[in-house]
Amino acid sequence: MSRAFVRESDAVPERPVGIRRSSPLPPGADNYITAGGAQCLRAELTRLTALARPRSVEVGDQIRQIQASLRTAVVVPPPASPDDHVRFGATVTVRDRDGETNYRIVGVDEADPDRNWISWVAPVAKVLLNARVGQRLHFRNTELEIVRVAYD
Repeated sequence: MSRAFVRESDAVPERPVGIRRSSPLPPGADNYITAGGAQCLRAELTRLTALARPRSVEVGDQIRQIQASLRTAVVVPPPASPDDHVRFGATVTVRDRDGETNYRIVGVDEADPDRNWISWVAPVAKVLLNARVGQRLHFRNTELEIVRVAYD
């Protein structure tokens, strides 16, 4: 449709290009990320900037998002002496009435629900953090038992 037939008030304003995270950080929170997650972001940034046509809007947005994530990232190494406590970066096996589930607690830029990689700010992660093997926790009308804690 020609702009001649569109009232100025009906025009769709351009969206400001901004950084969109998979999960928002709480105000003032650090942007924690695992070492592996930071490595993956750097590799993706290298791949995107090497594209023949990185000038497309979508690729440009992705590059800016990754650059911003890396600029604010705080890499959290696994504990020097892992114990049975759940910490950032842990893969936690929990048991509930339906069986066992593994969750990996990662940064907001690494979260991947299809792989059960959950952001440290996710409700279930908040319940799991600092718990230890054998502990029983309540989450949304379900009892979770920490079965195993491992670090990659």
